[in-house]
Amino acid sequence: MGTAFARAWLAAGYSVTVWNRTPGRAEALVAEGARPAASAAAAVAANTLVVTCLLDDASVGAALADVDLTGKDLVDITTGTPAQARARGEWAAARGARFLSGGIMAVPPMVGVPEAGGYVFYSGSPELFDAHQVALAVPVGTRYVGANAGHAALQDVALLSGMYGMLAGITHAFALVRGEAGISLKEFTPLLTGWLMSMSPTVEQIAGQLESGDYTSDVVSNLAMQVAGVKTFVGTAHEQGVSPELLTPYFDLMKRRLEGPEGPEGPEGSEGGHGAGAEGLTGLVELLTSDNSDDRGDTTDSAG
Repeated sequence: MGTAFARAWLAAGYSVTVWNRTPGRAEALVAEGARPAASAAAAVAANTLVVTCLLDDASVGAALADVDLTGKDLVDITTGTPAQARARGEWAAARGARFLSGGIMAVPPMVGVPEAGGYVFYSGSPELFDAHQVALAVPVGTRYVGANAGHAALQDVALLSGMYGMLAGITHAFALVRGEAGISLKEFTPLLTGWLMSMSPTVEQIAGQLESGDYTSDVVSNLAMQVAGVKTFVGTAHEQGVSPELLTPYFDLMKRRLEGPEGPEGPEGSEGGHGAGAEGLTGLVELLTSDNSDDRGDTTDSAG
């Protein structure tokens, strides 16, 4: 990813100094016009805007441990956690640098291709973002999401989590039908794609219910009905010789929500006053956040 970003800046006419922990990996960029640096310190000294893209947050700390960052604008697009980004921001400030954390919503082939729709979440110093927004927008689009340095990483991981959840369902769906006589994967695939797209408005519905606190509004398939159907999904998986392990954790949450304090046998909840049986699936968010509430809280050089 660091190479892709550097290449995009070079193509746009920017002066780019590069350093890589494995020296040979920077040679291709040097051949394209980048200036090689013998060390991370030399790369940082070359320009005001410093962009790090490494394996993890620990790699960033190790690479810049003895580097003078005074007066530098450090933009870290290394994948990490929100707490790591906030801590790295404090670390940079203590060394005299302004800091932005980036969460990349793109893969390398999307970099430098505006129509591909990639972008980076940025959070941290608003002054840094304003000063370098034009340059930062060259590889992919930019979305500034606030002064809290952890918010870029948080929204990055949230979107990717949604993606992995979707891929889990897709994986299970293909496992069910693969090898079944009379079902063509070529014909099944557009059906699956179309169905997932038709369900996309559910995202906005859940967001609206979370904001209003009414989890029963506009519910078509209530939780009680959906839990009753779980045995069909698990039974079908077993009949097809497929493990239901990708779906059962979600089904378990559904059952817990139905059988818990907000369920039909418990007191009426605040979400519309009808209990969890009348809800859709929005109430599952309550289970995830309440179970882990104690764990929440703070906890142009291209380095590769």
